[in-house]
Amino acid sequence: AMKLQSPQFQALFTPGLRSVAELFEKKNYELRIAGGAVRDLLSGMTPQDIDFATTATPAEMKEMFTSAGVRLINNKGEKHGTITARLHEQNFEITTLRIDVVTDGRHAEVEFTTDWEKDAERRDLTVNSMFLGLDGMLYDFFNGYEDLKNKKIRFVGKASERIQEDYLRILRYFRFYGRIAEKPGDHEPSTLQAIKENAKGLTGISGERIWVELKKILLGNHVNHLIQLMYELDIAQYIGLPLDGSLEEFDRVTKNIQNLCPKPMTVLTSLFKVKDDVTNLDLRLKISKEEKNLGLFLVKHREELTKAMGPEPLRPYQDFIMDSREANTNSKICELLKYQGEEHLLSEMQQWTVPSFPVSGHDLRKMGMSSGKEIGTALQQLRDEWKKSGYHMDKEELLSCLKKL
Repeated sequence: AMKLQSPQFQALFTPGLRSVAELFEKKNYELRIAGGAVRDLLSGMTPQDIDFATTATPAEMKEMFTSAGVRLINNKGEKHGTITARLHEQNFEITTLRIDVVTDGRHAEVEFTTDWEKDAERRDLTVNSMFLGLDGMLYDFFNGYEDLKNKKIRFVGKASERIQEDYLRILRYFRFYGRIAEKPGDHEPSTLQAIKENAKGLTGISGERIWVELKKILLGNHVNHLIQLMYELDIAQYIGLPLDGSLEEFDRVTKNIQNLCPKPMTVLTSLFKVKDDVTNLDLRLKISKEEKNLGLFLVKHREELTKAMGPEPLRPYQDFIMDSREANTNSKICELLKYQGEEHLLSEMQQWTVPSFPVSGHDLRKMGMSSGKEIGTALQQLRDEWKKSGYHMDKEELLSCLKKL
């Protein structure tokens, strides 16, 4: 049996967790850390959020916490067995062990159990199906720890059964593959077969849930391999991707962008050929307005808005920003530079501050201009001169230039 005693594990024992553990111990209910947090701890990482599992029912937990004067946070989780308690400024999400009774490919009806193995059995992947006792003892019914050490991603039990319980698990398989697997292409053929046979089930999954997973895949490792695989296994069409995605462009851009922290949409847009591809993605996945606008911007400008030859390669991008009337053009241009793989220009761009035009209508009135139309024309001429100067001319230079004009 394996016992974990790492510093990351020790660090979990806050005053809050100690109090929770004490309450459960007094009542003889078992309490263990579950799922993703166990995987992270075994990988030597500090988990972002921790889920707990217990043999106590929701009613028993409510009774125990209320009589101890602990505040419960109502997170509507109770019908699937989750109680959230708040102790010492910390929330604890604790879920009763459960068995799925009926599943429809989207969500499950559950009943409670005290059998840890039965609960592990209904989880998606072996690396997510382990429990960790508060004494550091590992409970691992499906060789999850072996798989984690060997960087293997496998479904618990039969792949097709797990997938049919919730078709989103197809995408979770890809996401964890991108997080854990060492190299592309290391899949069990039977798993890929099960995914292909069940791909159509993704039609019934909401766009929002799909987009959450897809964004994580786009920012993970092996993204080029995984997206190609989605096309080979006929998944792409069910999740809003174009039938004839530009896989060569995707390959090129994912290499460009590797260390540049792109937004998910920047990576994804390289699959798109026309702006309708963005619109169709939005119809299926309900992406945010900002994401949609970024996609449309990249499709429109990725070809012709490129660096200038000569001493000022950034000029076309800067001119574009200066001419733009929109607020977040700057960040879109940075995403475009990432897309184009222009690492040096990107860092220059991030240090550039947008200069403000030094002349106002007020200055021109002081010089004796009175008609609004005249002032408007003069300002536009000066703006053009200012732009030609690379935005370097100051107020005096511009005004003396006006006298010449």
